[in-house]
Amino acid sequence: MRMIKRAATAAALVFLGAGVATVTAQSSNSSDTYRQLNLFGDVFERVRAEYVEPVTDEQLIEAAINGMLTSLDPHSSYLNKKSFQDMQVQTRGEFGGLGIEVTMENGLVKVVSPIDDTPAFRAGLQPGDLIVQLNGEAVMGLSLNEAVEKMRGPVGSELKVTVRRGEAGEPFTVSLTRAVIKVQSVRYRTEGDIGYIRITSFNEQTQSGLEKAISSIQQQLGDKLKGFVLDLRNNPGGLLDQAVSVSDTFLEKGEIVSTRGRRAEEGTRFNAKPGDLIKGLPMVVLVNGGSASASEIVAGALQDHKRAIIMGTQSFGKGSVQTIIPLPGHGAMRLTTARYYTPSGRSIQQLGITPDIEVHVAKVEDLDKNIVRRREADLKGALVNPDAANQNKAPRPATTNPAAPGTPAAPNPATPAPGPGAGAAPGATPAPGAAPAEGAAAEGAEQPFDFQLARALDLLRGVALFQQRAAAR
Repeated sequence: MRMIKRAATAAALVFLGAGVATVTAQSSNSSDTYRQLNLFGDVFERVRAEYVEPVTDEQLIEAAINGMLTSLDPHSSYLNKKSFQDMQVQTRGEFGGLGIEVTMENGLVKVVSPIDDTPAFRAGLQPGDLIVQLNGEAVMGLSLNEAVEKMRGPVGSELKVTVRRGEAGEPFTVSLTRAVIKVQSVRYRTEGDIGYIRITSFNEQTQSGLEKAISSIQQQLGDKLKGFVLDLRNNPGGLLDQAVSVSDTFLEKGEIVSTRGRRAEEGTRFNAKPGDLIKGLPMVVLVNGGSASASEIVAGALQDHKRAIIMGTQSFGKGSVQTIIPLPGHGAMRLTTARYYTPSGRSIQQLGITPDIEVHVAKVEDLDKNIVRRREADLKGALVNPDAANQNKAPRPATTNPAAPGTPAAPNPATPAPGPGAGAAPGATPAPGAAPAEGAAAEGAEQPFDFQLARALDLLRGVALFQQRAAAR
């Protein structure tokens, strides 16, 4: 029908005096399209008739559509109904579930952590509990994704969960009513006099979570607050509007990002509104090779406006925008429709954000561990300090092992310590209502030393000290 309409339009152009050349070009394009569609039809019929195993028309058509889209670039694709629904859940950041973070262990679902104020938390589920049955059906033999899918469901529906606690514990069953669970895309804590905020992804809950984090840190530290670390490491991106909003949180004015599509008139610019929520305090943004898309928009905007120091390693380099186009009665297509540019007009496609200070993941080792060094106070006949107030504070010989340089303050034990390397066992998948597995380590688990974060904390304290001394002059 579309081809018939196109032919009718071409005929109309003749009567309107559009010219013979236009009609000829239109007809040529149409006939070439018909030839290509005939080729597709021939291949489709041959596969359906002669492939070694029977395949449905739906499978072939979906595969053909997906092949067409994925051949364009790595980020365009076809989403069937199930994938489209999952994507909506992910970007919405809330859904019906139980509120537990889980992983798989020996064929059973293991609870990593229940999320506060959720059905699982109120039912008393604990880290380390093993889920052996769901509504009387054995979990053994299911994949983690299949088990997670069974735990999802409409808000208000009931699920009976059989749990085994401890090695020799007897299984017991609890009835949980699914509720709306909000995914925590923002985690935060204080590191001494520095506020630490980690954004794991950009969904519809990100901005509200960020505002809550800033407010809480400001209340905890008050006038002692010296700055913020915004951790975007291993953040794969998400919603464009949330990236713009997060950037705007720290900017007073100016462009945040611009997008340019196939046609010049389709370009869009996003600008900051007055109001810096942290009132000009110094910032360090941590990025690495896993920081992509929306993360790079935030880092690029703050870098170009000289609002934050970008630290870490080169980011991923995804500088394109995808639009989700629903297909009624089917699923949706994810199509790359624009490139985005930082405020200075640079595209980070394939290049990424270059940090202002490059800091690689490193292991800190004390080289003076077994070396005893003599100091002035150890020398025979050394002059005594005449300051009586310091007589009892004379420095001792450095015979003990000092703390590793840049060691961050101990994290708040009531808050999980997010960051690369923290979290559930490899392969952990968030359960319904679960926050991302990162930062979900069981209580008491020792976190690895984070050298990049330690450097960021040292830098912020140095900047704060410099500002204080400059103000005192």
